[in-house]
Amino acid sequence: MEYTVILHDAEEGGYWVEVPALPGCFSQGETVDQTLANARDAIRSHIEALREEKLAVPSDEGFVLARVAVPSGQNGAKPARGKTALARAPTLAGRRTGER
Repeated sequence: MEYTVILHDAEEGGYWVEVPALPGCFSQGETVDQTLANARDAIRSHIEALREEKLAVPSDEGFVLARVAVPSGQNGAKPARGKTALARAPTLAGRRTGER
Protein backbone atom coordinates (compact mmCIF):
# COMPACT_ATOMS: atom_id res chain seq x y z
CA MET A 1 0.00 0.00 0.00
CA GLU A 2 1.30 3.48 -0.87
CA TYR A 3 0.26 6.90 0.41
CA THR A 4 1.01 10.35 -0.93
CA VAL A 5 2.84 12.55 1.57
CA ILE A 6 3.55 16.26 1.48
CA LEU A 7 6.82 17.49 2.96
CA HIS A 8 7.12 21.00 4.35
CA ASP A 9 10.11 22.95 5.60
CA ALA A 10 9.91 23.19 9.39
CA GLU A 11 10.44 26.64 10.91
CA GLU A 12 12.96 25.23 13.39
CA GLY A 13 14.85 23.35 10.66
CA GLY A 14 14.30 19.97 9.09
CA TYR A 15 10.95 18.96 7.68
CA TRP A 16 7.45 17.93 8.67
CA VAL A 17 5.17 15.71 6.64
CA GLU A 18 1.42 15.26 6.32
CA VAL A 19 -0.55 12.40 4.80
CA PRO A 20 -3.64 13.87 3.07
CA ALA A 21 -5.50 10.54 2.89
CA LEU A 22 -5.03 9.96 6.65
CA PRO A 23 -6.24 13.06 8.51
CA GLY A 24 -4.23 13.57 11.66
CA CYS A 25 -1.25 11.57 10.42
CA PHE A 26 1.89 13.74 10.66
CA SER A 27 5.59 13.26 11.34
CA GLN A 28 8.88 15.13 11.14
CA GLY A 29 12.61 14.67 10.68
CA GLU A 30 15.91 16.44 10.19
CA THR A 31 16.47 15.23 6.60
CA VAL A 32 14.12 14.27 3.77
CA ASP A 33 15.11 10.60 4.11
CA GLN A 34 14.58 10.61 7.87
CA THR A 35 11.25 12.43 7.47
CA LEU A 36 10.03 9.85 4.93
CA ALA A 37 11.12 6.98 7.16
CA ASN A 38 9.30 8.58 10.10
CA ALA A 39 6.24 9.11 7.87
CA ARG A 40 6.28 5.40 7.01
CA ASP A 41 6.24 4.56 10.73
CA ALA A 42 3.48 7.11 11.39
CA ILE A 43 1.34 5.67 8.57
CA ARG A 44 1.77 2.14 9.93
CA SER A 45 0.81 3.26 13.43
CA HIS A 46 -2.14 5.28 12.15
CA ILE A 47 -3.50 2.35 10.14
CA GLU A 48 -2.97 -0.03 13.07
CA ALA A 49 -4.95 2.31 15.34
CA LEU A 50 -7.77 2.57 12.79
CA ARG A 51 -7.95 -1.22 12.54
CA GLU A 52 -7.92 -1.65 16.32
CA GLU A 53 -10.88 0.74 16.51
CA LYS A 54 -12.55 -1.21 13.69
CA LEU A 55 -12.61 1.89 11.49
CA ALA A 56 -12.17 1.95 7.73
CA VAL A 57 -8.65 2.52 6.45
CA PRO A 58 -8.81 5.26 3.80
CA SER A 59 -7.17 4.65 0.45
CA ASP A 60 -4.93 7.18 -1.23
CA GLU A 61 -7.68 8.34 -3.59
CA GLY A 62 -10.34 10.98 -3.82
CA PHE A 63 -8.20 14.08 -3.79
CA VAL A 64 -6.25 16.10 -6.32
CA LEU A 65 -2.96 17.91 -5.79
CA ALA A 66 -2.61 21.12 -7.73
CA ARG A 67 -0.42 24.21 -7.94
CA VAL A 68 -2.06 27.52 -8.72
CA ALA A 69 -0.14 30.60 -9.83
CA VAL A 70 -1.27 33.91 -8.35
CA PRO A 71 -0.22 37.39 -9.41
CA SER A 72 2.66 38.79 -7.40
CA GLY A 73 2.09 42.41 -8.45
CA GLN A 74 -0.30 44.89 -6.89
CA ASN A 75 -2.22 45.61 -10.08
CA GLY A 76 -4.20 42.36 -9.92
CA ALA A 77 -2.84 41.10 -13.23
CA LYS A 78 -3.76 37.53 -14.02
CA PRO A 79 -0.97 34.93 -14.02
CA ALA A 80 0.31 33.67 -17.33
CA ARG A 81 -1.45 30.62 -18.73
CA GLY A 82 0.21 27.27 -18.21
CA LYS A 83 1.25 28.07 -14.63
CA THR A 84 -1.07 25.53 -13.01
CA ALA A 85 -0.02 21.91 -12.53
CA LEU A 86 -2.54 19.22 -11.75
CA ALA A 87 -2.19 15.53 -10.96
CA ARG A 88 -4.44 12.91 -9.43
CA ALA A 89 -2.79 11.53 -6.31
CA PRO A 90 -2.33 7.88 -7.43
CA THR A 91 -0.37 9.01 -10.50
CA LEU A 92 2.13 11.22 -8.67
CA ALA A 93 4.82 8.59 -8.10
CA GLY A 94 7.85 9.52 -10.16
CA ARG A 95 6.21 12.58 -11.72
CA ARG A 96 6.84 16.24 -11.24
CA THR A 97 3.85 18.51 -10.75
CA GLY A 98 5.74 21.77 -11.04
CA GLU A 99 8.70 23.58 -9.61
CA ARG A 100 8.71 25.62 -6.45
